[in-house]
Amino acid sequence: MPAGAPRRFSSPEELQRLIDIYFAECDKKEKPYTITGLALALNFNSRQTLLNYEGRPEFMDTIKKAKMKCQNYAEESLYTNRQVAGIIFNLKNNYGWVDKHEVAHSGSLTLEQALDELEGEK
Repeated sequence: MPAGAPRRFSSPEELQRLIDIYFAECDKKEKPYTITGLALALNFNSRQTLLNYEGRPEFMDTIKKAKMKCQNYAEESLYTNRQVAGIIFNLKNNYGWVDKHEVAHSGSLTLEQALDELEGEK
């Protein structure tokens, strides 16, 4: 029998029921969805404990879906509140956008010219 703390939830359905209550309370109080808030609502001692449940196969989908709902809330808030820096951060981290700096280079330089230049610096 594996060692460790006893499971707080006996089934994914029990966990999902409490997660649904958390989101409904957030909606009622007009509070944002957060992972930390969810962990507190589930009576975990830390948000990491909640995230660890994702590693348990029977709870994985339930936790992933709850996390995705929190992420969606945050992402939509960026656009609703016109948080330009946040939108750029989101695009870079979630969609592969990058800052590009292109440098135009013209002319040519031979190896001999480069060595002569280096020799002249000495």
